Amino acid sequence: MASDFLKVSGLTKTYGANTVVKSVDFSFAQGEFISLLGPSGCGKTTILRMIAGFETPTSGSITIDGQDITTLKPNQRQLGMVFQAYALFPNLNVGDNIGFGLKIAGVPREERRARVDEMLKLIGLPGFEKRYPYEMSGGQQQRVALARAIAPRPRMLLLDEPLSALDAKIRVSLREEIRAIQLDLGITTVFVTHDQEEALSISDRIVVMNAGHIEQLGAPHEIYNKPATRFVATFVGHLNNLDVVVTDPASKTVTIDGQPLTVPDLPSDVALNANSVLTVRPEVLTIGAREGNDVTLTGTVSDVTFLGSVIRIRVALGSNIVSLDTFNDQRSAPPKRGEAITISLASKDLLVLAN
Repeated sequence: MASDFLKVSGLTKTYGANTVVKSVDFSFAQGEFISLLGPSGCGKTTILRMIAGFETPTSGSITIDGQDITTLKPNQRQLGMVFQAYALFPNLNVGDNIGFGLKIAGVPREERRARVDEMLKLIGLPGFEKRYPYEMSGGQQQRVALARAIAPRPRMLLLDEPLSALDAKIRVSLREEIRAIQLDLGITTVFVTHDQEEALSISDRIVVMNAGHIEQLGAPHEIYNKPATRFVATFVGHLNNLDVVVTDPASKTVTIDGQPLTVPDLPSDVALNANSVLTVRPEVLTIGAREGNDVTLTGTVSDVTFLGSVIRIRVALGSNIVSLDTFNDQRSAPPKRGEAITISLASKDLLVLAN
């Protein structure tokens, strides 16, 4: 499988004096599900629109399966697009909406009808071909929009925040369906989202964007567990920041509010008594001791938040406050505010991040 089925090289987009995409490079294999993840204004949708042909790059190139499509018109690229707004034709029923691209392409009526039936089964809406968009829920309309995009058998599928207008439960259900359909078809897919949970749950790889450039590109577990920059670590998931003082650079020892700990990844050139910041995920902290945890800290419970299956406990270690996530245990109550508590972690889970 070629790793450069989709290849973006030096892609830049400038509007006047404002550069919104800054010399972006990436490549992906055929059949991958790729998410462009980042906050509003980071350039992710602009990249998608340049791939689709709705925006012209200021510089750089885009190739698909070896073909340079940088200057091609949208209808020459053989791509399927699903928008945030469903963009269904209100005067056409579901069958005609799904078959619209096939009709434009000159596909015979009987073949169109068979393909529409195939698409309706694929999205779980058989028998809905005579309904109109206003007769359907938002989730159903977005399924129809997806079916319309893939009916002409495009070589790539582009999804521009297609779930953002739906409520939380439907979003989870539909994103799982989109992923299942993508795997079934084996179609290369680029998915734009600002929701890190969406990106983590369905992507093969994620491009984390910030201010027009790529902060990190990797598999979901790499992005979450080994963030390359402070931006990635704070944008993807929750992060505890710990202010520490370096007490012995040679042995990589620091203190947090007077409590010593060893940090394996502490840079060797850090100065004695220097102030530094370490980071740690809430889920790697545990109440009490645990096998493999070589760091123990004592503090006071400052807050307890019940989140259903997870309980988030905030612990004051002096001037530092950390959040700890633990599974809800129906057999025992969580600690109370003001209670003295011991927490532990493995020093290898402490992150030292670049800015």
